[in-house]
Amino acid sequence: MPLQPYCIPGVLEAGCDEAGRGPLAGSVFASAVILPPDYTNDLLNDSKQLTEKQREALRPQIEHDALAWAVAEVTAQEIDQINILNASLLGMRRALAQLKIQPEHILVDGNRWKPYVPEGGIMEIPYRTVVHGDATYMSIAAASILAKTYRDDYMRQLHAQYPQYGWDRNMGYPTQEHYEALRQYGPTPYHRKTFRLNK
Repeated sequence: MPLQPYCIPGVLEAGCDEAGRGPLAGSVFASAVILPPDYTNDLLNDSKQLTEKQREALRPQIEHDALAWAVAEVTAQEIDQINILNASLLGMRRALAQLKIQPEHILVDGNRWKPYVPEGGIMEIPYRTVVHGDATYMSIAAASILAKTYRDDYMRQLHAQYPQYGWDRNMGYPTQEHYEALRQYGPTPYHRKTFRLNK
């Protein structure tokens, strides 16, 4: 089923999504994307349904075509302080705050959100949460691709510092390889200490 271009016709919408809620290590990344109202891209889909090569090809297209886009990071230390749900929501709010255009409506992947009032504003921006939104709306799908590709790049950079954990392959997720490296070498400063780091 093709993705829908917008939720409310004629309204400037920002789609928001995050990547990296489940890993044992690394930051969570979030993105906000405002696409043109008449935007079409047949290749656009939920980032989890795309190959790495497809995501990497779509990223520059999204960045070029979007009216505005932003990517934000919430560190492992912040995740430990406020928990992963709040960190994911914070990341999306940070991304929204970086947009060069203020949206009139926010589409959020998932079922949780906290009212968002832009800095200097007095009114919250109306929003809608959408379960499987990245497989429903183009702007959320675009945000999911940006968040995922930027986080993967970041984990590959960390892999250069800590190659024993296999982060260039597992991206910090709880794989057998990752658990075995944790048993042998212990956690790094990039591990989420409030997550279960042993199996």
